[in-house]
Amino acid sequence: MSEATATVSAVLFDMDGVLVDSKAVIERAWREAAQLCGRRITEEDIHNHIHGQPGPNTIRALFSDLPVSDQQKIQAHVIHVENTADYEPIPGAARIVARLSAAGITVGLVTGGWQYKIDRVLEVLQARSCFSVIVQRDDVSRGKPHPDPYLVAAERLGIPASRAVVFEDTSSGVTSAVAAGAYCVGIGGEDLMRSGAQITIPDFENVEVHVRTSGGSILECRPGHRLFVERYLPDRDHLT
Repeated sequence: MSEATATVSAVLFDMDGVLVDSKAVIERAWREAAQLCGRRITEEDIHNHIHGQPGPNTIRALFSDLPVSDQQKIQAHVIHVENTADYEPIPGAARIVARLSAAGITVGLVTGGWQYKIDRVLEVLQARSCFSVIVQRDDVSRGKPHPDPYLVAAERLGIPASRAVVFEDTSSGVTSAVAAGAYCVGIGGEDLMRSGAQITIPDFENVEVHVRTSGGSILECRPGHRLFVERYLPDRDHLT
């Protein structure tokens, strides 16, 4: 496989499954919530409608036939479980976020999560000050897999989405990033490349940031695969 390179000006992270390992918590929350209303969540439901999807999308996909009161009960239970759970950082995640910030690289968070959960995760990572932009589920009317979350992040940063590298762990998230025009690195298996990820890595343990004396930085996602990170200059870049 050839090792592609690109030039980017910002690094954007999804949250669940990318910065923290929340897979088991999310699955437990939805299974328990469904049981409250006599429903059962299947593995297919989890893959197609839960991971990488904002909660309201999951409600519409799996529980739209239930009374609104039951839908609200399900959503409230999921939020409670996810708000009170303990999360472990994905290996290397806290380190790489801190390294990017220390190198002066713009870092953003683009998630289907909500503010309370985001605050808890950033506390776990001790990375609150590292993020220049945070896009959460209430910031867009259409969440992932639509491109809107990443387009909003790019707009707030004043860059084209094509000048962002995105780390995502679900097909829905990868689809969203690629549809926005971003360069996407999958966190997980090579199946994410079928959704448009350029490469995949298991975690951030081997991701490195190298500051160049000539200016800018190099983000090495894995040995031999490097992205050049430099400030976006609209006038110059429009001429190239």
